[in-house]
Amino acid sequence: MDEHTQQFLQHLAAERGVSPYTLRNYQQVLVEFIRWHRNERKSAPCWVQLQRDDFRGYLRFLGRNQMSRSATQLRFSALRSFYKFLVRRGVVEATPIKNISLPKLPKRLPQFLTAKQMEELLHAPLQEMERVEAAEKSDADPSQYLRDVAILETIYSCGLRISELCGMAAQDIDWNEQLIRVMGKGKKERQVPIGAPALEAIRRYWKELCPQPIGSQPVFLAKSSKPEPVYPRLIQLRLKKYLELAGLDPHLTPHKLRHSYATHMLDAGADLRSVQELLGHAHLVTTQVYTHVTTERLKKAYDDAHPRA
Repeated sequence: MDEHTQQFLQHLAAERGVSPYTLRNYQQVLVEFIRWHRNERKSAPCWVQLQRDDFRGYLRFLGRNQMSRSATQLRFSALRSFYKFLVRRGVVEATPIKNISLPKLPKRLPQFLTAKQMEELLHAPLQEMERVEAAEKSDADPSQYLRDVAILETIYSCGLRISELCGMAAQDIDWNEQLIRVMGKGKKERQVPIGAPALEAIRRYWKELCPQPIGSQPVFLAKSSKPEPVYPRLIQLRLKKYLELAGLDPHLTPHKLRHSYATHMLDAGADLRSVQELLGHAHLVTTQVYTHVTTERLKKAYDDAHPRA
């Protein structure tokens, strides 16, 4: 990678404070574009000299390779951010990606679990623990099931992103006020209420740990024997297991629990601005997608129940 792309990635990590996953995605996009340019133009891209037609050519290439609309949007979003960085640094005068028509994304409402389904999911880890203990498996570790209960309760209670949950430290929990401090995207800090069931699940989990987490130590450990935090892939795999046990769609991701949180809050009468702050959304329009979910459910209820619908 050239000097400009390296500086951009350093800027994202050090100044913007993006997550490791966002950083990895941006790097992958830039590497893919450089590779395409080398194959098509037989040279590395000179970012200062690239024109709009170069990026239109790249867009056609993505289309020929049947790149999905969302993947195409993601790539051009990263390239657009890169050029904004170059403009701010005075490397280029203007971005050549302006006014390029990208394939529009289909409107999809976020998936979520109903309150009853969520309750069944929350019970699944303890049910599995009881089954394992009844089978008298010598290698069974009850702490991992108690951890999983606490993780699911916390995500649903607080509407956290998976990266926010993995980054939680013991000192972030205010037990008396029932609040947690969350470090969100771009290192933006917010405080979020946490319910009594989630706090009790954490207490029960911590009783199995020796010593219990303090200070900057992670709330949730990947292994009870090592002070290393849980990581996204582990949570995804454990969630898949519990979804199957609860008879739910095993393809649902941890982010769908965040969707469930937002939808249930709005269904119960929470105002949109409050939900926006709780979720850590920078823009209200991001939160408004959940109002479409509740509206669609109301319309369906009307169509099913009203005699003259």
